[in-house]
Parts: sequence; structure tokens; C-alpha cells
Amino acid sequence: MNQTNFPQNRRQFLVRISLLAASLPAILVSIPLLGALLAPLIRKKKQQWRKVASLSDIPAGSTKLVTFVNADPLPWAGLTAKTAAWIRRENDDTIIAFSANCTHLGCPVRWESEAHLFMCPCHGGVYYEDGAVASGPPPKPLTQYLVRIRGNEIQLLTAPVPITEI
Repeated sequence: MNQTNFPQNRRQFLVRISLLAASLPAILVSIPLLGALLAPLIRKKKQQWRKVASLSDIPAGSTKLVTFVNADPLPWAGLTAKTAAWIRRENDDTIIAFSANCTHLGCPVRWESEAHLFMCPCHGGVYYEDGAVASGPPPKPLTQYLVRIRGNEIQLLTAPVPITEI
């Protein structure tokens, strides 16, 4: 009687071992996939004020590119942990800050001081000095940062890239 049950038990044992061997790689592959899917739900977007320049660095009537570390850099981010903004100091009291990226496809915009325009080199997007779209494919104005002045410091309310609309 043991000999008739033995092949059935052996077959069940081999099936279970095969299922276990096949499920282990599936579990190992699913861990990073689940992490990537759940990360946006788990990670909170931390906004924080960052010093990006001193008032003395940006004279009234000028525009300057400033770089700073992203609000939520990852340990392996390297150079991508840095981001940039254009600071426009209209006069002694009015400071405006724009994201350095075009709202069309995210290319970095440059400031053309003679024309008083922000230009996107990728697809010809043009923005006025107040960030409004002048021409080209950009669907909306340059994204603005909230700005505050503390003492002699110009600070921006930063968020993890991509920055959120204000």
C-alpha cells in the first residue's frame, strides 16, 4: 500500500517545490514594483523655505539665476538634487521668483536681458518678464515660487521637484 501512495506523494512534493521555486523570483520582482507604485502615497511632499540669495546679490531691476538643493533630495540623486529659479527684483520691495523650467516640456529657460524675455531653446517658447507666455508652445506661464525676505535673505518656499502650482 505504501508503494501505490509513494508516486502520488512524490508528485505532490515535486509540484510544491516547483511552485515555491517559481514564487520566490516573483516575490523578489514584485517588491520594487510595489515600492514604486506606493511611494507617491507614502512620501509626503515637504515644502520648506530656503535661502537662495542675499538682497545685495540682486540689485533692483535685475534678474539672476540661483541654484539650490531640492526640498526633498534622495540620497542617490547626485546633481539632480539641485534645482534652479530665476529671481527678478523689480524694485527694493518687489521680488518675483520663477521656476527655471519651461512649462511645455521642462527645458531650462534663459533670461535675455536686452529683450526682457525668458526664452526656451528647445521649442521656441517665449515668456514675458512677469512669466506670462509671449509665444510658442508653452501651455501656461512660468511656475512661480512664493518669496519672502528675512533680514538680508531672499527665501523661496520650495517643494520636491516637480514643484506644485501656487
